[in-house]
Amino acid sequence: MSDTELLAAYYDARRVYVEKKHARDTQRARLEWLKARAFAASTGGVTERKNAVDASEDLGRKGQEVRDMTRDMDLLKADVDVIVMIIRLRGAPAPGLAKVEEPLGGEEEAGGG
Repeated sequence: MSDTELLAAYYDARRVYVEKKHARDTQRARLEWLKARAFAASTGGVTERKNAVDASEDLGRKGQEVRDMTRDMDLLKADVDVIVMIIRLRGAPAPGLAKVEEPLGGEEEAGGG
């Protein structure tokens, strides 16, 4: 595989990774919104409402979908990493290696003072 083809494969893999990451993050946010809505709509004390949300079969299925999306993303990330490793082993400068995965939460804490 030529360097040009390898770089094209890298950028294609990165594009797919970013698209899957966006889809996963959207689903994760939607799941959190549904949990909050179910919590607010429930009756009883905090513990009972939280337990009702955790026991919801529908929300459990959606949570499993998000976990599956995360697994798929991890596999894509491994593909990207292998391509970068091959590029480095060939002696070519690695393509713009921006940080691919953000820390959980996705937001930096604001420094307070």
